[in-house]
Amino acid sequence: MIIKNYLIKERVNKLKVLMEKAKKNGTRSAFPNDFRRASISSNLKKQFGKKKKEELVKLKYTTSVAGRIMRKRGPFIVIQDASGHIQLYITKKISSNELHKTIKDWDIGDIIGVIGVINKSKTGELYLIVKEAFILVKNIRPLPNKFHGIKDPEIRYRRRYLDLIMNKEVRKIFKIRTCVISSVRKFLKELDFMEVETPILHSIPGGALAKPFVTYNNSLNIKMYLRIAPELYLKRLVVGGLERIFEINKNFRNEGLSTWHNPEFTMLEFYWAFANYKDLMEITENMIRFVVNETLGTTKIKIGKKINIDFSEPFEILSMRESLIKHGKNFSIINSDLENLENLRFLSKRIGIIVDNYNNYGLLLNKIFELIVERKLIKPTFITEYPIEVSPLARCKDKNPKITERFELFIGGREIANGFSELNDYVEQSKRFKLQMNKKDINDLIYYDNEYIRALEYGMPPSAGQGIGIDRLIMILANKDSIRDVLFFPLMRSRIF
Repeated sequence: MIIKNYLIKERVNKLKVLMEKAKKNGTRSAFPNDFRRASISSNLKKQFGKKKKEELVKLKYTTSVAGRIMRKRGPFIVIQDASGHIQLYITKKISSNELHKTIKDWDIGDIIGVIGVINKSKTGELYLIVKEAFILVKNIRPLPNKFHGIKDPEIRYRRRYLDLIMNKEVRKIFKIRTCVISSVRKFLKELDFMEVETPILHSIPGGALAKPFVTYNNSLNIKMYLRIAPELYLKRLVVGGLERIFEINKNFRNEGLSTWHNPEFTMLEFYWAFANYKDLMEITENMIRFVVNETLGTTKIKIGKKINIDFSEPFEILSMRESLIKHGKNFSIINSDLENLENLRFLSKRIGIIVDNYNNYGLLLNKIFELIVERKLIKPTFITEYPIEVSPLARCKDKNPKITERFELFIGGREIANGFSELNDYVEQSKRFKLQMNKKDINDLIYYDNEYIRALEYGMPPSAGQGIGIDRLIMILANKDSIRDVLFFPLMRSRIF
């Protein structure tokens, strides 16, 4: 720490010198903003990377670049911009004596602007012979050691800017994130889906069963809640005649932190009038395949070190009961075990699940599924026919009112998407809201949404809707185990260091 403080003090003194020079020159700022670069490193490599040294010497191509100093050894400096690295060579044959004196006070981490001539080393590496160079920003705090990098995940997540500076792989992750979101938009817009925005502040929480963040509106003198889901607002737009809509939205749930959960997260929700859950499964499979290929340039990815998935292959479709029989072989699960609540209770005891809190067939069936099937769904799999008890907004099957027209998509043993044919019967939806109200715990924030029921009374066309966890999809494409790795600034516990 003493060494670090000494280096900071030394760099602060260098900044003071720069400030004094700026005053003498009449610019009054040691942080100039008048330098403009003409090129970035990746474009230079694309444009000149295949040319021979002799060609470049004859060409005498002059350009300007800018970036952060990452290495400095004698007359050689390597700078980093958003697209990569490029080396600089400072020689007295071209640059001034004043520049040679100045660069001695430059440090790793400083941001500089450079005008120079493109050339190529004997080993084939492009570099710029520096004609002029200017310090644009003086770095005060030393960067982490390049060799050791940033090991502490606390520092990586809290000081993401340092993680991005020092780690090329982290920059790749966030390029994947950007590409996933842009390719989702591209796919849906080509199918005439309209992007919309709905409120983040809600007067009552709704659209999902989750604990919301509570805030307060001083002007209206009322409690308000950060959005846990945009679903009920989006479906009002479907009532209004917007037949194909989507929103890439931030949701907030005041619940636990884990490798797959962050209180603030990004979702895609889209709604499609005159379609059902089977149509949704088809479009979802096509969209995921498109997004993977658009983002990675291939449909083949790796999960962990050993598991390979090819998204060009058809996704599997299993009902919840079928999945229990297929993946419950270790427990010898057969169809009769799933027939009724009594049989399900015997099955639960046989496989070691405590059933005291489950007096309902649908809830217990879903619990058993979560415990013994979910983690086994590695390749893309749609699970269908969810019980009505865990699907309060989904339409029931006509021939079996206990089962809904709902699916969830699993990849890598985790839920990625949830979709269903929408319940547009206002009488039935009202009953389900009231049933939730009666069953809620004293600490639950579950409300009867009068305005949504009123909207349904005007008539919502037969529709299907779905939510896809964007962060989770990015985790799979980036092959990361923690959601914190794919969020720029994940929520962290308070810590002073």
